[in-house]
Amino acid sequence: MTKNPDTSPRETKSAMVRKLLSRKTGADIATLEEATGWQQHSVRAALSTLRKAGYTIDRLPAKKAGAAPHYRITTAPEKA
Repeated sequence: MTKNPDTSPRETKSAMVRKLLSRKTGADIATLEEATGWQQHSVRAALSTLRKAGYTIDRLPAKKAGAAPHYRITTAPEKA
């Protein structure tokens, strides 16, 4: 079995979460669930893991009544 040299490394789900949270508008839990296929508690665990790794994640209030709050990475650890 030979490897195809043209295949690029795939993006991990954790990398997807970091990418979505790095956007100017951030992302809500439902968006992160859709992107990763994870359940809500798994998304929250990923947020906690990022915080433990040194990322600062801000919780932005909902813009409309009944809407979900957004989360956004505001600072990353120096080694990230």
